[in-house]
Amino acid sequence: MTERAPFHPTEVLLLGPGPSPVSHRVLAAQSAPVLGHLDPEFLGLMDRVKADLRALFSTENDFTLPISATGSAGMEACIVNLVEPGDRVVVGIHGVFGERMKDLVQRQGGNAIEVRADYGTALDSAAMAQAIANGDTKLVCFVHAETSTGVLQPPEPICAAAKGAGALVLMDCVTSLGGTRVALDEWGVDAAYSGTQKCLGVPPGLSPVSFSEAALEKARNRKNKPTSWYLDVNLLSSYWGSDRVYHHTAPISSIYGLAAGLDDVFDEGMEARFERHRAAAQSLYTELETIGLSCLVPENLRTPMLTSVVVPDGVDPGAVQKHLRSAHHIEVGGGLGTLKGKVWRIGLMGHGARETSVRRVVTALRDALAR
Repeated sequence: MTERAPFHPTEVLLLGPGPSPVSHRVLAAQSAPVLGHLDPEFLGLMDRVKADLRALFSTENDFTLPISATGSAGMEACIVNLVEPGDRVVVGIHGVFGERMKDLVQRQGGNAIEVRADYGTALDSAAMAQAIANGDTKLVCFVHAETSTGVLQPPEPICAAAKGAGALVLMDCVTSLGGTRVALDEWGVDAAYSGTQKCLGVPPGLSPVSFSEAALEKARNRKNKPTSWYLDVNLLSSYWGSDRVYHHTAPISSIYGLAAGLDDVFDEGMEARFERHRAAAQSLYTELETIGLSCLVPENLRTPMLTSVVVPDGVDPGAVQKHLRSAHHIEVGGGLGTLKGKVWRIGLMGHGARETSVRRVVTALRDALAR
């Protein structure tokens, strides 16, 4: 019998919108011996991961943990627990991931009130406040760092307007967590979700989420149970809390990897990590200008970990991406939604947020554009 050949992937520099480069520490952690999901050693690691995530989210929320699925499941966990049929929900939309929040609110029977801004711009805080005040708003949703455009949304005015109206706040920080400051308690965010594959530098598969006590109360006092059993925070609380009631078999090795990724974050220091992302982004902006490329988003609104680069007239964006992958072993992303074919998305996330990454991708773009 012929032995099957193992899969040996090419080593690619991941400079797209995610996944991002993974450290040797994380890769090694994921190859450690597997424990049972209720093993006392593993339960201790679960508690450590929860504490580290609370520090990263800047929150005291006890319900702060990694959902056993990707960031999209984190979004779904928040909305299926917090939205009931008929609830008035204000959703800020200035990119593809705001669109997804709206879609899920509507699937839950919520009344989604849209506040829109052009892709590549920020939401108008005054327009958000007006929409919130125009009715009995139960929940306000927006994206902190919009992955489809590279806009960093100022959260404080939106959160203040929501709190003034007695509404809960849900924030998408899939791209921002670990790459720039996130301060749930200070800003007044009641529920948030992220992903491991962006600025945390961990393979995809887990979604860190956090619920305030007010958000948990909303989930506990629903008229009907959440439509998802797997993502019901009332059930998840019993597994991740002191009761340790079996809910599902946790992805042991993925949580090992997340723990190691969080070790990377805190060994470096959060402020130092945020500054590294800012410095790499500034270098990228400067270097792009030298080869005649411009950024979609005004500099004061750009998120440092993801930059949308305008595709020059007459250039085939897909051909450039293919050349970067085949000739330079670099991955960058293309545009989504209304920006499809109009931008490249360059991610400088986690371990990828370094000057060496900037030099490699700009050199590769110069080569591709000269062809």
